[in-house]
Amino acid sequence: MENSFRFYQNKACAFFPCHKVEDESTFNCMFCYCPLYALGDKCGGNCTYIADEVKDCSACRIPHSPNGYDYINSKFEALAALAKENRSK
Repeated sequence: MENSFRFYQNKACAFFPCHKVEDESTFNCMFCYCPLYALGDKCGGNCTYIADEVKDCSACRIPHSPNGYDYINSKFEALAALAKENRSK
């Protein structure tokens, strides 16, 4: 799956891997920044909130998992609904 549209790694990145993982060979860099951040606690990941309601995603591995691409795409409708809601404000 290396270098496909669903999975790639940037081992030259100074932060690779940006999360502690058991197996670096399955670490997916496709979503360096998670597009689900805007969904808050409805993203499905393992997030917490810290001071000033800042979402802390450091314990989440969804975007970096081998199936992260498919999971994130499964949340497109929720992201589209949020965008529509924000557009009408």
